[in-house]
Amino acid sequence: MNRWHDMSWTDIATLLESGMNTAILPIGATEQHGPHMGCGMDAEIAGQLCEAVAEKTGAILLPTFSYGCSIGHSRRWPGTLSLSPKTLIDAIKDIGDWVYHSGFRRLFMINGHVGNFAPLRCALEMLRAEHDDMMIALLNSGSISERVKEQHFHDAQDWHANDAETSLMLALKPGMVHEELLSNSDDPDRTDDCVFAHPVNRTSVNGVTGNPSLASNEKGKELFEWMVEDLARLVEKGMQETSPLQYSYYEKIEMN
Repeated sequence: MNRWHDMSWTDIATLLESGMNTAILPIGATEQHGPHMGCGMDAEIAGQLCEAVAEKTGAILLPTFSYGCSIGHSRRWPGTLSLSPKTLIDAIKDIGDWVYHSGFRRLFMINGHVGNFAPLRCALEMLRAEHDDMMIALLNSGSISERVKEQHFHDAQDWHANDAETSLMLALKPGMVHEELLSNSDDPDRTDDCVFAHPVNRTSVNGVTGNPSLASNEKGKELFEWMVEDLARLVEKGMQETSPLQYSYYEKIEMN
């Protein structure tokens, strides 16, 4: 497998010469996930998902970025280590610049934490504007496809540490789950009728939104298989994609 972390610069140069110009960046977070689950869950899922997809597609796997924008979780519970939105934008923009200057022209940012999406989209816009021949995709791990999205959202719209995430961890890294606490960790989604976006300290009593008591290893294995299959399909499609039109970002239209 092409893992950036393990490769020498000559290995990476050889990969580029072979025609592989696609990189995958897993992006997670370090934040509280209720009383029953480890704080590194988002990064763990993003990393394992991208590793499996890189294995299938031949794309180069960048090191997992394990810190995200988690300020919405407040300081009520210990364990969250958050970047500000501006810091996350700058960090991902810098990484993208170096990926580009190493020679890669297609970058998949696979986001494992919903709160990262807005800063990551800003970083995408900046990279796309600066590097005219670079294509960047931003995909949330929980909504890669309809079947993956349905499983993540079935017990809460504002889900967090719920059935889906807990099931995934039972399958991927069970040591991060306190199974004896699952039956008492459920907490309902209180955001259905809200106009404002409230921080988690005002929507959850224990940091959970959803029903981790429903989780199982079997469901997690099936869901992860779906995620790998559906993301690999998107990456393979993206590796062949060209832009609909070929105008330069910097080319001005000529008026008669």
